[in-house]
Parts: sequence; C-alpha cells; structure tokens
Amino acid sequence: MNNDDPFFYRVPEDWDVTKVGAYCQKPEYGFTESAIADEIGPKFLRITDITENGVNWDTVPYCRCPQDIFPKYELKENDILFARIGATTGKSYIAKNPPQAVFASYLIRLRPLNDLVPDFLYYFFNSDGYWDQVNANKNNNLKGGVNSSTLADIRFPLPPKKEQQKIAAVLYKIQKAIEIQESIIEKTRELKKSTLHYVFTHGLLGEKLKETEIGPIPESWDLGTIEDLCLLRNESCNPITCDSRVYVGLEHIESGKFLLRSHGSPKEVRSTKNKFNQYDILYGKLRPYLDKVVVAEVDGICSTDIIVLKLKGNTDAFFLIGLLHSDRFIQYANQTTRGVNHPRTSWTSLKDFTAPIPNSKEQKEVAHVFQTIEKKIENHTAKKTALQDLFKTMLNKLMTGEIRVKDLDIDISGVSA
Repeated sequence: MNNDDPFFYRVPEDWDVTKVGAYCQKPEYGFTESAIADEIGPKFLRITDITENGVNWDTVPYCRCPQDIFPKYELKENDILFARIGATTGKSYIAKNPPQAVFASYLIRLRPLNDLVPDFLYYFFNSDGYWDQVNANKNNNLKGGVNSSTLADIRFPLPPKKEQQKIAAVLYKIQKAIEIQESIIEKTRELKKSTLHYVFTHGLLGEKLKETEIGPIPESWDLGTIEDLCLLRNESCNPITCDSRVYVGLEHIESGKFLLRSHGSPKEVRSTKNKFNQYDILYGKLRPYLDKVVVAEVDGICSTDIIVLKLKGNTDAFFLIGLLHSDRFIQYANQTTRGVNHPRTSWTSLKDFTAPIPNSKEQKEVAHVFQTIEKKIENHTAKKTALQDLFKTMLNKLMTGEIRVKDLDIDISGVSA
C-alpha cells in the first residue's frame, strides 16, 4: 500500500499516486468572447451549457473566432473541461464527439497524455478523493475558485493502463444504465402529460364528444367547477400544542408528482399552520410552484403557502389531482396570481374553474390510469437512484483499489484507449 499521500493512503502497491500536471498537457484557459445566436463561427461552450446530463449542443450558441486563434481553443475528443468559478466550481465535463467548438474563458481545459486513459481520469474527477482536494483549496482560497496551478497539483491514483480501462468500463456501464432510466422517466413523463390532455377531452370509453365552452368532452360528462369536486379545509393549528407528527412545506412537495413522499417535523416550525387530514389535497399556491399538488396519505399540518382541499362526495382524489396537474388548470391558476414579490393565487380565485366531470365510476378508471403512469415513473426513479448510489460506491472503491478489476474479463469497447 502507498502511505505517502494523505488522500490515497490505501492504494495498492502496484499503483502510483501522481499529479495531474505530470500526465496532462498544461491546463489552458478558454477564449474570451461574446456568445451570439447566429451561426457565425464555431460553437461557444460556456459553464452554463454544462449540466448534470452533459451538454445539449443544439442549444449552445456561437461566437466569432479568427481562424488563426481557433486551433488554440478548439475542443477535441476527450478534452476535459472544468468550471473554475461560480456555483459549479470544480465540476468537470469530458468532450465526446464534439462539433466544431471552442470553450469559454471561465472554463479550464485538460488534455490527458498517451499514458493515461481519459475516461479513467474524468471519472476520478467525480470521486471523493478529487472533491476533498478541491474543497480544501476552496477553503484556503479567498476567491474560492480553481486555477490552472491548483488543477495541475491535484493528486490522483494511477493503476496500470489496462486496469484504468477496466475501471472506466465498469463505471461507464453503470452510467449508461442510469441514462437508460433517465430516458424512460422522461418518456413516461411525456406520456403522462399527453394522457392528461387526452383524458380530459376524450375520456376513456371512446364515446361520442360534445362541444362545450371549454372545448370537446365526452357526451356523458358534465361541466362543473372545482368547487363541485372539493371544498376548502380552512382549519389552523398551533404546532406547539397540536398532536401532529407531520409538517409539510412547499419544499417537501415535488413538482408534477401525485403523492407526498417527504415531510418535516412540527418541531421545526413555530407559527400557526394549516391543518390537513388523510386524503386531503395539498396545493401550492405560490408561483412558480403551481404544479406542486399532492394527495396527503397522513394527517398533519402544512405551510400557509399551501391550500388544503377536502374531497366532496364521491370525488376520486387522483382524478382531482390529475385535473389540477393539467395544462389548462395550471394556465388558469397562473392568471389568477396576485402580488409582485411572491405572486400567489387563492381558493376564491380557483374554485370557479370550469372542469369536465365524469361519473364516479369513470373517475376511478381515469384515476387508475394516472396512478399506473405515476407508479411507472416512481419505479424507474427508484432504479435510477439505486444505480446512482451504486455508481458513487463503486467509483470510490475502484479509485482507491478497495475493489480490483484487473483480472476480470471486462468489455472495454465503450471507453477511450
């Protein structure tokens, strides 16, 4: 084991611990220019174009870059870029099949040399060993940024090249599995959105449509208002004296979800709050949180920025939730908001929204469709989370040699040579 480095005191004896500067070309700062929308010159990659999901090159702007300067800043395959300032300081991105592009001045570029597998180094830049060093530098640097010198001095573990490739291949496969789950989630969300629109104009039974003031709806459906489906629960509770164990703020409600999946404790709050019961609807009344609408599965108290609605008659909770998530309702709710700093709507404004209403049996059938789609999203979100946890665990164990893959037969075709 190598005991000379405080960050990698447990790497295997056949590994080395070295500095980034020894295995990469000198770090380079990007091009200073203004971005333009017109297709004049190369693409101009900025910090803000790099997201958790990589780079969407279709949205990256262009810039004017003289031909004699372009080669210096040209982005090439396996270039690794770093945000050197701002909220994402230290975050990295590896270029794969980039278009003709240059990188902006708030980014730093690294080019690995031939003895180093670029994908291995990039994965290291996501590990705890890397972030420990970056954060230590931030604490010692008044500006809290990353510069070329500190980047070149970053220490990293160096296995033999074949093992670098195998480590990168394992992480690449997990990353691809995460991307598959993300794609399924996104497509299911699109399905959910289109289903919401279709159901509230066509129903589920294929019956003849009739024209109404809000457009076509199934012939057997009625037109009513939100107030025909639910009522305002206007009950307050002092968190100190009430017996509730659950507190819900807007931060606990996830946009676009149907069910409440997290909550806080009443001990966290002091002022009087709204009270809700099991199966009530919690509706975020602040813009831009008008798509925060969930069914409560327990009793509790909630922020006064949340409207509490209790179901009326045979109204199905998930049918109502779907209606409150529909584009037409959200647009209506946005138009009813008032105020400058914290625009918000109210029950008085929302209760008269014109709604298509089927009988209770079809409401339940519609609700079942919504719940099925929501369950699919939740299942794939859980799989994605599990894979992300696996990636993080494997990343740190592989980068310290706690898990060895050198003797395993691993397909390395997806990673750089």
